[in-house]
This record gives sequence, C-alpha cells and structure tokens, in this order.
Amino acid sequence: MIDWSIIVPGALGVSVFIWLIASYNGLIRIRNLVENSWNQIDVQLKRRHDLIPNLMECVKGYMKHEDSIFAKVAQARNLAQQAQKRDEKMEAEGQLTGALMSFISVVEAYPELKANQNFMDLQEELKSTENKIGFSRQYYNDVVMDYNNQRQSFPTMFVASFCNFAEEAYWKIQATEERMTPTVTFSS
Repeated sequence: MIDWSIIVPGALGVSVFIWLIASYNGLIRIRNLVENSWNQIDVQLKRRHDLIPNLMECVKGYMKHEDSIFAKVAQARNLAQQAQKRDEKMEAEGQLTGALMSFISVVEAYPELKANQNFMDLQEELKSTENKIGFSRQYYNDVVMDYNNQRQSFPTMFVASFCNFAEEAYWKIQATEERMTPTVTFSS
C-alpha cells in the first residue's frame, strides 16, 4: 500500500525546491546580462574618451579663440573618466555629451576645419562611436527592464527579496543638451 501522506508532501517539497533553484538561477543569468550590457557601454565610452583628445588637438589650430569650449569638454571628459558608480557615470556622460554637442556646434562656424580630412575622419569615428553608445544604452535598458520585471514578478519576487537582488537603474537622459535636437547645416 502506497502512503500518500508522505509522497504528496515530499513531491511538493521537491517541486518547491526545484522552483527556488530555477528562480535563483534565472535571476543570476539576467543580472549577469545587465553587467555584460553595462560593460559593453563602458567599452564604447572608453573609445569615446580616447577620441576626444585627438579631436581637440586637431581643431586647436583653427579655433584659437575658443578656449572656453575646450576647457568645458576637457572638464566633462575628466569627470566622466573619474566617475565610479553607474549613476555617477551616467550623469557625467550626459554632461560630456552636452559639451561635445556644444563643441560640434562651434565647429560649424569654421568651414575650413570641416574640410580638413583628419578632422573629418575623427568626426566620423566619433559619430560611429556615439551610434554604438546609443545602441548599447538601448540594449542595456532592455536588459534592465527584463531583469527588473523578473525580480518584481510573483512569485520570483520572494527569491529576489530574500537573496538581495537589487533593482537596476535605467540609463536616462540627464543633461538638457542631450534632449536637444542637434542643428545640422550643409554648406558648399
């Protein structure tokens, strides 16, 4: 004779245990995706930081009276490189983006500079890097949304709470300059 009073609770206990393991592993997997997507942004930001001094050096000869814009970009770059925490880095990168947008708008006043091949190459590299940063930010936010949804979903929220899976922050546009549409002019 089968003793169902032992089998049913035992099967239920094993099922709960398997669910706990699956929930925990799922949270670990998606948290690692968040980390990986953040690291992909970081790689592109490093590339951006490396391009800026070359770009500034290239235009210094043309823009002799624009010291304030050079200082603004250099200061924003330094702050972005020194930022450690994600939220600090996000804010500093927003300020750097604003400074770069101001810089590019000033460059528009120098047609001979826009014809310089070295500058055009650097500007194209920076543009490509900015696009990669944009795509990386989008992917990061998508992964953060998946992670936050999973950690807030019932019943996984109990595992997330018990195991201290903290909510991740989205990358939001911080600086006013980032929200502005850049002005592009074509001259002959």
